[in-house]
Amino acid sequence: MAESEFAQLKERFDYLSERASSDHLAVNCPADKLVELCTALRDELAYDLLVDVTAVDWDAQSPRFTGIYHLLSTTKHEYLRIAVDCEDDIHPSLPTLCGVFVAANWHERETYDLMGIHYAGHPDLRRILMWDSYPYHPLRKEFPLAGIETPLPAADVAEATDAKVIAAPMMGGPFVSSGDGPMSQTEPRARDESWTEQKEKPISSGSADGGRKN
Repeated sequence: MAESEFAQLKERFDYLSERASSDHLAVNCPADKLVELCTALRDELAYDLLVDVTAVDWDAQSPRFTGIYHLLSTTKHEYLRIAVDCEDDIHPSLPTLCGVFVAANWHERETYDLMGIHYAGHPDLRRILMWDSYPYHPLRKEFPLAGIETPLPAADVAEATDAKVIAAPMMGGPFVSSGDGPMSQTEPRARDESWTEQKEKPISSGSADGGRKN
């Protein structure tokens, strides 16, 4: 977005503030103004595509949750990031954008599923990845990297098999993570980095194809 366009937005919507960003222009918007802002961006400034809806869990600070929206103008080839803080740290909620962008439907369902943010006015707000009765939101900071052992969603199957959805063995498995240092160094990464997309995987005697990547 050109600087003059942001100035026009700021003049019209004085509640906006610029947000620090290393790439595209980003703004902070109050939750109760989000629908109004996005409608104007779509209708007047040609931001016709909602690329993504996600959120950040800041853990110990308040506001704890911030909704993040990425918009694209397919005619001007410009991106805009909108950040909206949730006022309630215990029961985070934001207004739905389903009435502005059709794409918001599944995006908001995914963020609700994984982060637990409720989108007020959403026509079909239910989980999209986990099953309906799953008791956790896996992308929240309190959810352990290794996962949580959880009963199977079908009670009759769980009773008959005496089985559970076991936690992913991240710490002893193929991925490792560290809680220390900058975020770029704490993300889970492959334990074995002896091969990548640019290098062939070492030949394994137990591999039917000789260990070569297709």
